[in-house]
Amino acid sequence: MSSKIHANDLNGLGSLDPATTPARDATHFRNIRAARAKVAQAEADLHKAVAEARAAGDSWTIIGAALETTRQAAYQRFGRD
Repeated sequence: MSSKIHANDLNGLGSLDPATTPARDATHFRNIRAARAKVAQAEADLHKAVAEARAAGDSWTIIGAALETTRQAAYQRFGRD
């Protein structure tokens, strides 16, 4: 099998050769995918919470304190949405 990764195979799974790659239980794969989905949801929830705080009039200083960072860092991360 060619080691060249095809454009539609961004994760590299297509380059695995079933003849030489042992089959394994996909538990860890599924756990990683589930954790990644939770991180994405948490990130969306965080963006929403910050947007709601700003809409309610909270300052970047308060938001930064809630994020345990500076107001500048909070603004740089969330202020341009």
